Amino acid sequence: MPVNAEKQGATYSLPRPYDVSREEIAEFARATNAGADYHFEAEAAQALGYRDVIAPTTFAVIIAQKSEAAYITDPDSGIDFSKVVHGSEQFSFNRPIVAGDSLKATTHVDGVRAAGSNAMITTRTEIVDVADQPVVTVTSTIVVRGDGE
Repeated sequence: MPVNAEKQGATYSLPRPYDVSREEIAEFARATNAGADYHFEAEAAQALGYRDVIAPTTFAVIIAQKSEAAYITDPDSGIDFSKVVHGSEQFSFNRPIVAGDSLKATTHVDGVRAAGSNAMITTRTEIVDVADQPVVTVTSTIVVRGDGE
């Protein structure tokens, strides 16, 4: 297997909270064709009961991938990033991400298993606000191709 299976059970965290801005939300919404007015206009989001613009649901991947990067780039993980292929991504929300949020993220390496000459890695990134209230959980599967793949 092309990775260190002993990393299963390890955790990695962002070194500091991730501050979410209106500009980042709008940029992500434009890039993903999420055209709802509540992604761009605070008044539209406030009419729905939120304090500011609401991020598209997949915005959480930005924060999750920053946290997962600590694992992927850990020399002890044995991961060669040039051989990484995205497998899947799932989101489980407690509440939407809103501009002005300051979010912490911790990635858990939940599973590392062989699949032929490849490695299948499952990570779970818990994203919480600065009061440690859950916001979203992002579960990812990545494939690390083995030799000859």
